[in-house]
Amino acid sequence: MDAFTPAQTTELVSRIGAKKARMRIDKMFINSFMGGALISFGCALALSTSSSPWFQTNAPGLIRTISAMVFPVGLIMVVLTGADLFTSYCMYSVVALLHRRCSFLDLLKTWVVSFFGNLAGALFFMAIIDGGTFETGAYRDEALAFAKIKCVTPQWHQIFLKGILCNWLVCMAVFLALSSREVISKIVSIWFPVMCFVGLGTDHVIANMYFIPLAIFLGAPKPLTTGYYIWKSMIPSLLGNIVGGGLFTGVVYWYLFLAGEEVEIHFDTQPLDTAVYEQGGPIEHQITATGAGTGYSNDHKERGAQAIPHSGNNGVSGFAKDFHARHFKKSNSASESSA
Repeated sequence: MDAFTPAQTTELVSRIGAKKARMRIDKMFINSFMGGALISFGCALALSTSSSPWFQTNAPGLIRTISAMVFPVGLIMVVLTGADLFTSYCMYSVVALLHRRCSFLDLLKTWVVSFFGNLAGALFFMAIIDGGTFETGAYRDEALAFAKIKCVTPQWHQIFLKGILCNWLVCMAVFLALSSREVISKIVSIWFPVMCFVGLGTDHVIANMYFIPLAIFLGAPKPLTTGYYIWKSMIPSLLGNIVGGGLFTGVVYWYLFLAGEEVEIHFDTQPLDTAVYEQGGPIEHQITATGAGTGYSNDHKERGAQAIPHSGNNGVSGFAKDFHARHFKKSNSASESSA
């Protein structure tokens, strides 16, 4: 199977969490702003798809499923462009903290900056897309009705519980995407868990930053106000997302695969300057009739670790170099060796 193992994927989650904790705050905020805007593309498309009065009356389950099928485009863009979402930080930062690669202050910094960056991006996108798209007819009616279903109808504890389920699935989508080695597999890995959380009507705190402010902007009737939204929807979904992503993915997979374990990833076996491309892993060195090699072997120290020109397999990867084990050492002095 051409994929990272669950243990290797959890190790990657830890390294990504540590790398993101080192990011400059201004860059983290801008990257989170982009994450909030990109996820809102999927929100707007799903909401537009749901604006079908006949289906809402006669086949509500079908139109919800169809809407759920188009929503993942937002998270796909987030993951493939490297944008930041608070909800994925719930997994990244928790695993890096438990693995002693970042501090609790680092975790708080990433959570606070990503949360408000996502909020700014979602509100910015909402202000743009509202320019006529959802102002009239069935589109406006659906925007108001959807916000009522999300914020007014359910009780506080129900939103909290749905928030747990939501980010459990979202972080599973990110986890599966990390385990995949090429783009199509990453897209498919994201698509189905995200489709599941949308189809089940769970609560994603960042997605709701688009859905509910849009309804407020369109003149939603009371009790749906900004204060009501923050207390009734934002806080419970935020706490639920933390539990779902941090506990049910972050803590669980850290305990299963990293607690007391040292996990190597394929490119850890190569020097940092020529870290082997993550899709291939350590490739046996072969010599063709013309003398051109096709890759690397584990005994690269004896044969030389330089990339072979024009081989089509130079073994240099931005991903592999950025996340090579030499960059990530645990803070505990007893574990100074690379993980």
